[in-house]
Amino acid sequence: MKRAAWYLAAGAVAGFAGVIGLHGKTAPAAQRAAGNAPGRSQPGPSAPSRAVPAAGASPGGHQPGPSTAAGGAHSAAGAVEQFGYGELAVRVTVAGDRITNVTVPALQTAEPFSRQLSEQAIPLLRSQVLAADSASINGVSGATFTSEAYATSLQAALDKLHLR
Repeated sequence: MKRAAWYLAAGAVAGFAGVIGLHGKTAPAAQRAAGNAPGRSQPGPSAPSRAVPAAGASPGGHQPGPSTAAGGAHSAAGAVEQFGYGELAVRVTVAGDRITNVTVPALQTAEPFSRQLSEQAIPLLRSQVLAADSASINGVSGATFTSEAYATSLQAALDKLHLR
């Protein structure tokens, strides 16, 4: 019986050391990916790790209003929406009253897993929007918060274009 207790304690210590070692090795890489220098203070767990800047967006997070593209197509960016694991904004392009393209120019997440999940869900959400030709979409199972933020930002962009 004594031997089992020692095995249990040794296993717990080894497991704990493994977790600490794993996190210690990945932290500098995460800092470099986020663009943080080693001596700088790090954001808390609720702060976004990195952002994908909007193409043509002005610095400071200002989203441009509706614009006209070639061929009579109009585009507008929706509001930046907070969701459980970060924030995102949707840009929609319409020709006439049909949605022709949807992009996510701004995506910030609190952790790499959330970013990976969002990057998997966003193409599925885009295809739903293009198929439905509206902001009335089902969303993606397992990415409920991302889906809701996507639909809300999309609706804000459509409202700027005075559509549905």
